[in-house]
Amino acid sequence: MWLKVCAALGVGLATGANAEVRFAPVTVDAHVYAGGWEHFVGGGVAVFDCDGDGLSDLVAAGGENPAVLMRNRSDIGGDMRFETTTPDAVAVTGVSGAYALDIDGDGWRDLALLRVGENILLKGGPECSFRPMQIDGFEGGDGWTTAFSATWEEGNSLPTLAFGNYVDRGNPAGPFEACDTNTLFRPDGRKYEKSVLAPGYCPLSMLFSDWGRQGRADLRISNDRHYYVKGGAEQMWAMEDKPRLYGEADGWATHMLWGMGIASRDLDFDGQSEVFLSSMGDQRLMRRTEGGGPSFEDVPYAMGTSAHRPYQGDDGRPSTGWHIAFGDVNNDGLDDAFIAKGNVEQMPDAAMEDPNNLLMQKEDGSFEERGGVAGVGTAERSRGAALADLNNDGLLDLVVVNRRAPIEVYRNVTEGAGHWLGVSLLGEGGNGDAVGAFVEVKAGDRTYVREVVVGGGHAGGVSAPEHFGLGDVNEVQARVIWPEGAVSDWVSLETGAVWMLWADGNGLASAEY
Repeated sequence: MWLKVCAALGVGLATGANAEVRFAPVTVDAHVYAGGWEHFVGGGVAVFDCDGDGLSDLVAAGGENPAVLMRNRSDIGGDMRFETTTPDAVAVTGVSGAYALDIDGDGWRDLALLRVGENILLKGGPECSFRPMQIDGFEGGDGWTTAFSATWEEGNSLPTLAFGNYVDRGNPAGPFEACDTNTLFRPDGRKYEKSVLAPGYCPLSMLFSDWGRQGRADLRISNDRHYYVKGGAEQMWAMEDKPRLYGEADGWATHMLWGMGIASRDLDFDGQSEVFLSSMGDQRLMRRTEGGGPSFEDVPYAMGTSAHRPYQGDDGRPSTGWHIAFGDVNNDGLDDAFIAKGNVEQMPDAAMEDPNNLLMQKEDGSFEERGGVAGVGTAERSRGAALADLNNDGLLDLVVVNRRAPIEVYRNVTEGAGHWLGVSLLGEGGNGDAVGAFVEVKAGDRTYVREVVVGGGHAGGVSAPEHFGLGDVNEVQARVIWPEGAVSDWVSLETGAVWMLWADGNGLASAEY
């Protein structure tokens, strides 16, 4: 049978297409990501509900400062407030990034803290409590970790964990051409087997994704050319019994860039995800080409996605992109993109006044810059960020972590936005968030496709209901392709609400919050 789910507030009846996007700053406790050269990169934020109240909380990296937990005390649909109440297990130094995922399948999201030093897994519990998590075979190492992703491979109750390690701090010939190797932990029952992914080319973002919808998530790695200098490139590991790098024979082309972040989303409704890579200079939006392999090509410059120079101010030097994320910020049915920008430190060939981008997608599929008029064009040295609905009003809000400047939180106050839908999944077999599933939503003549992933961005990500902007469509159908291939029936859902969906033997079921 079907049980109706849930609950959030609608935001109006307009299409969203003509809604002028606006963000308003929210006052929060000052928190700064700081430190020496080992914290020039990193500075991520994890967004997830750690206390089960339906509001997303924040864990922000601090570098040489302790990481912080900011619990969400916002009014549903109204004012946004956060209270800094950081458990001792989270308040550690050396943290470059954080990702939330339910590692042990107990219904509470756990934390993977990326560090300059030993990486830490923390077990989540009631009231945002955290304590060290011990899993046989896992060890946090002593590297400089700057990237992370996780997936559940078929038949496993534990996730596969990938850690990307930047420059080898122990190499006396470094830092240039001294990239460290990366680390993979694959489950063997209830313990982990560690292996090394080599060569490493100084990764700043990783993403497990079923890029071709072939039933297996492979590992894309975006690497920083600044340190591999020569001989390196972007990478994609085929997650076979023994992982191997894709090469030209597979259709994988060589791409070399100052890779910082990864975002993935089906923008053109063909069921295949485009990939957006942030970088120094041009940002790289890429789409699949014809054929069965992992072949991607840059979209034309005219699409307006390169965001290669500051759009305001008089600094005409190239931009430096970090976190990159898709999200429909005016609910017009077309995904937009946010890019956190900021000079590494004092790089003279890159812009110092480098405002963050908000690229709004237009009906023809191209993008236009609206960061300044939307109120998010800060010129701090931004690093990690997140687009997420923080007060459950159906609009995506924004969090930005800055290097050597306080964290920023913005409430989306756009008037006249379109309809929306939220979908969260309840998985099985230890994969409680159904990571690796695809959610399909039919709305009018469009079918939206969303893959549930852990990773990407820059040093942090969002673990929250999938948000769909729908424009003027107010009746939709949804189905789920579950991680191991089972396909649900289509079910009709009302808009303006978040639905929880799970397998019940007949397709989907749902339950009220």
